[in-house]
Amino acid sequence: MTAVQRTARPGRLPELLLTVVSVTIGLGAYSLVHLGAHGTMPDNMVTTSIIFSAAALVAHLLIRWTAPYADPVLFPAALALNGIGLGMIERIDIATDSSKWGSQAVFTLLGIALAVLTVITIRDHRVLRRFTYTSLVIGAILLVLPLVPGLGREIYGARIWIYVAGFSFQPAEAAKIFFAIFFAGYLVVNRDNLALAGPKVLGLRLPQLRHFAPILLAWLVCIAVLVFQKDLGTSLLFFGLFVSMLYVATDRLSWMIIGGLLALGGGFVVFQLFPHVTARFNVWLNAMDPDVYDAAFGSYQVVQGNFGMASGGLFGTGLGQGYPSIVPQANSDFIIASIGEELGLAGVFAVLALYLVIVIRGLRAAAFVRDGFGKLLAAGLSFMIALQVFVVVGGVTRLIPLTGLTLPLVALGGSSLVLNWIVIGLLLRISNASRQPNTPSEPLPSAWDGEGLAKRDDHKPELTDADRADTEAMRVP
Repeated sequence: MTAVQRTARPGRLPELLLTVVSVTIGLGAYSLVHLGAHGTMPDNMVTTSIIFSAAALVAHLLIRWTAPYADPVLFPAALALNGIGLGMIERIDIATDSSKWGSQAVFTLLGIALAVLTVITIRDHRVLRRFTYTSLVIGAILLVLPLVPGLGREIYGARIWIYVAGFSFQPAEAAKIFFAIFFAGYLVVNRDNLALAGPKVLGLRLPQLRHFAPILLAWLVCIAVLVFQKDLGTSLLFFGLFVSMLYVATDRLSWMIIGGLLALGGGFVVFQLFPHVTARFNVWLNAMDPDVYDAAFGSYQVVQGNFGMASGGLFGTGLGQGYPSIVPQANSDFIIASIGEELGLAGVFAVLALYLVIVIRGLRAAAFVRDGFGKLLAAGLSFMIALQVFVVVGGVTRLIPLTGLTLPLVALGGSSLVLNWIVIGLLLRISNASRQPNTPSEPLPSAWDGEGLAKRDDHKPELTDADRADTEAMRVP
C-alpha cells in the first residue's frame, strides 16, 4: 500500500445537523409513548427537551473544540440509540407503574459528560499504551470483585454485581475497556511473533505451538468466569474480543478457527459439568416444551419475548400501544423484544443499523489511524460493541443461548450506559487522530498487509515506522 495524501474536513455542520436529528428522535419517542399510552403529552416535556437539547449541544461544541476532526457520525448515532432506549424505558415504566426513567436519564447525562471528558483529557490515545499491564491488573481485579464475600451479589443466578454504599455496579462493564487496552498494547508488541509461520495442517497454516499460551490463558479466564460467576455473556464477550483482536493483529485465519474450536470445546465441557449452563442450553433448545416453559428460570421469558416480537409484525403496534411489560426484564435484558413489539421489524432494523454505523465508523478509524496501538484499540472497541449486540439480540431471538447481557446504550442499567459512552469517547478521540489533515496514511504494518508473515524467509520480527514513532512518543524522559 503506497502512502497517499488525505484531506479531511472538521465535520462541524454534519455533526450538528445529525445531533439535532438524534435529539428529535429521542424526544419524539418520549412524547409518542405518552401519546400512545395516555393520549396526552408528558407534563415535563418542556423541561426534558431543554435539558437534553442543551446537553447534546454543549457536548457537540466541546467535542468539536477539543477534537475538531473526530468522526461526525459517532456521537449522533450513540445519542439516537440512547434516546430510543429512554423512550422504551419510559414505556415500561408506564405499564408497570415504576420510575426507572429518571435514574436512566441522569445516567445518560453522566455518560455524555464522561464521553466528552474522555475526549478532553486523553489528547493522544497513544498515552494509554503506557498502561498496558496496569490495565490487565485493573481489569482482572474488576472481574473478580463480584466473588468477594459481602461485596458481590447474585441476581437471577449470575454473580456479576457489587453493591457499594447502596449503589449497584457491574464491574465487568469497566473491565472490558481495560482488557481492550491491554489486548491492544500486548498484541501491537507481539503481533509478529504470533503471526510467525508454524506447521501446515489440512492446508491451513497454524501458529507455532509456543505462541498458543496467550489464547489458552484467555480461554481459561473466560471458562473461570463462566463457572464461578455463572455469566455466559461476559465469558463469550471477553473471549470473542481477544480472538477478534488477535485476528486483526496477525491476519491469521487459523487463530479464528482455533478460538472457535476452543469455545466449542469449553462450552461442551461446562455444559456437561455445570447445571446452570445446562439449564441455559435447555431453555435455548427446548423453549416450547411445557416442562421447560413452566420451570423456575425456564423459558417463559424467552417465549413471551418471541411472542411479543411476532405480534409487532413489520411496523409494530405503535409506541405505548403494545404489551411489552408481560416479558420479565422488558426494559433491560429484553428491551429489543419491547422495541420489536411496538416498533416492529422496521424498528429493530433501524436500531441494528445505528449499531452498524457505530461499528463501521469505529473500524474506519482503525483503518486510517497511523499507529498500530490505535488500530488495535479502535478495532477492539468496535468489535466489543458488535459482539455484545450479537450476543444480546441472538439470545432474545434464540439464535444462541440467552446470556443476560444488556443492549449497549439502550437497555436499563447505569454502569453499562455510562461505560459504553466512555467507549464512544475513546472512538471519537482515535477517529480525530485518523482524520487529521495533511498527514499521509502510512503503509500498514506487516501483519496487516494481505500477505501476512507466512511468506517471510527470515521470520525475524521487524518494527514498522509507526511502531518506532509510538515508542518514541511513549518514551518517558
